[in-house]
Formats: sequence, C-alpha cells, structure tokens
Amino acid sequence: MLRIVVDHGKCAGLGMCEAEASDLFEVQNDGSLLVLNETPGEDRREAVIAAVESCPTEALSFVQE
Repeated sequence: MLRIVVDHGKCAGLGMCEAEASDLFEVQNDGSLLVLNETPGEDRREAVIAAVESCPTEALSFVQE
C-alpha cells in the first residue's frame, strides 16, 4: 500500500501536485495542501510518482507500506 507524505513546512501551495492528480491533492484558499486520499490504491501509483516528482519544493514523498 502507498502512503503519501507531505512536509507542510516545505510546501508552498503551488499546486503542481494537484495538476498531476486532482483526485489526490487540493490546494486550499489559504495555500495549504490537503491530501484527499493519503493511501491511494496501486492503480494510482503513476499519478503519485508524477505528483511527487513535479513538486518544486520537494515537499511530497511516498512510502510503500
């Protein structure tokens, strides 16, 4: 199982992750990031990797549990 990890101290709310996977991430009006599904299924693995790789502040990662 995948688990998305966010370092909120690094997150700048730029929305690159939301552009890659809007079903998993949502930038709030105050610029904070809301993870809509912290443990997506294997079918979303590529989207999670794309979102992590798109983050310019390296605030996103994932772990395999």
